[in-house]
Amino acid sequence: MEADFLIALLQIIAIDILLGGDNAIVIALASRNLPERQRNKAILIGTGLAIVVRVLLTVLVVYLLKVPFLYLVGGLLLIYIAFQLLVDDDEENDIKPGMSLIGAIRTIVVADVAMGLDNVLAVAGASHGSIPLVIIGLLVSVPIIIWGSKAILHLMERFPFLIYIGSAILAYTAAGMIISEKELQPFFRSNPALEYGVIIFVVLGVMLAGVFIKKAKKSK
Repeated sequence: MEADFLIALLQIIAIDILLGGDNAIVIALASRNLPERQRNKAILIGTGLAIVVRVLLTVLVVYLLKVPFLYLVGGLLLIYIAFQLLVDDDEENDIKPGMSLIGAIRTIVVADVAMGLDNVLAVAGASHGSIPLVIIGLLVSVPIIIWGSKAILHLMERFPFLIYIGSAILAYTAAGMIISEKELQPFFRSNPALEYGVIIFVVLGVMLAGVFIKKAKKSK
């Protein structure tokens, strides 16, 4: 019994690590404009709240699976977040620091909910309905996600173009969620080429729209 518990726990931790890369990118993007102290608070608080929400979602996964168009809505929400994070400009920081901190935390939590559907489903399957397993696995993965976000933040400060790569990854994830929507599966099965079309359209659409808006802001 203990061996089964340990194996399941290792599976959950592996899932959280493998699927936590996008979450680290979101945390890095959402907190990159904050002062160092507020940035650390945003990472810790945002990640903590996101984990709590992730646990609740995993508990409710059986119900969530019955909700139609869940993946479609999550994908569209993630597209909006990817775009907003891309056009967010360091120079446009008229918001008070406190509000900026709250905004970063809110973005981290909302993005984690939108992106965590695959993670929730995988963890629910590996846990075989054991809530303690889910909670322990997620808690173990928290330091890894936090470290990853800080590493990405450091790289973004040195190489600003990584912001575009991060937004592209989020857009790609959003496109994957839309394609995975069960209600749309019959449509995509009959038109396989459209899957690639959706991915290309979403990623290029977010990137081009972001670049256009940023240029428009600078011209003003």
